[in-house]
Amino acid sequence: MTISTIEELTFYFMLYSFAGWVLENCHSWLTHGQFWKEGLLKGPFKPMYGFAPLLLIIISEYPLHWLYILLFSMVVPTLIEYVSGVMLHLLFHKRWWDYSNHSIQLHGHICLRFSIYWCPLSLTCLYVLHPRSISLYTQMASIWAWLFPIFLIYLLVDVVWSGYNWRALVNKPFDFG
Repeated sequence: MTISTIEELTFYFMLYSFAGWVLENCHSWLTHGQFWKEGLLKGPFKPMYGFAPLLLIIISEYPLHWLYILLFSMVVPTLIEYVSGVMLHLLFHKRWWDYSNHSIQLHGHICLRFSIYWCPLSLTCLYVLHPRSISLYTQMASIWAWLFPIFLIYLLVDVVWSGYNWRALVNKPFDFG
């Protein structure tokens, strides 16, 4: 399951970021009756869901005992969720999720309940979704070579545009305290 090019890496990142957007919006729809859940980016991508699978794919390339894979499947997404939550809160003075009312939580950014959810979700991604994603990438690699720069520019514009808009909305100086 090696990732050999920046094009392939970007393909999986975009695919899993989009899948994360769908997952979060379906969860929002089932729990709150509203499909749209606001995110940092304006487009249909949740970068946390792109980074976690990529790190897990890289980790899974090493010959590790299945218990380590199980542990990493919970810890990697949890760490990404925590770091993302802290960074977003520091930069934009806003919380896109808050687990403060859950038991066994840390600063409202992560909680045990959702950390446990990450494990089967990550394993499903690694062993069910990613093999199919490899097949999809293989079938459309020549098309993706043309689409890759467009998606990269789109993602860059979305990050800059969204970041600028959020900073303008909060209009506060950075607070690292």
